Amino acid sequence: MSLAIAEKKLPLWFWIAAGLGLVWNVYGVYQFQGSVFGSQADLMAQGMTAAQAQAYAAIPLWMNLAFAIGVFGGLIGSGLLMLRNRLATPVFAASLAGYVVLYIGDITEGIFAVMGAPQVIVLTVVVLIAAGLLWMSRRFERDGMLA
Repeated sequence: MSLAIAEKKLPLWFWIAAGLGLVWNVYGVYQFQGSVFGSQADLMAQGMTAAQAQAYAAIPLWMNLAFAIGVFGGLIGSGLLMLRNRLATPVFAASLAGYVVLYIGDITEGIFAVMGAPQVIVLTVVVLIAAGLLWMSRRFERDGMLA
């Protein structure tokens, strides 16, 4: 990081939001691991019905890849943001794209239908947070605060 950028003071809310983004995405990795690698029995033990667990077990590879891009992109982007690295912006853009593809998949593959409103709400919040982190990184990159 250049000395000029290092000398620019970021507002406290930047550090809070970036830190919360990091924690949020660590939890997302945990969720990813459980939903992608969990068996139907594991999913049912977490409270899913048999139909819901079956739907999750049948998710196509492209949706799991979209989920991976979303969650690991968010984690890496949050780490880069904490380091004030401008590469956070394209990584967050990839993360958001992954989540949008996942959202479309939840519609087209019937996941929203079988999981109901809670899944719609959760994934909508995930997309909004991903968009917020992208906005934040773009804003601070534009303002010359990221190297």
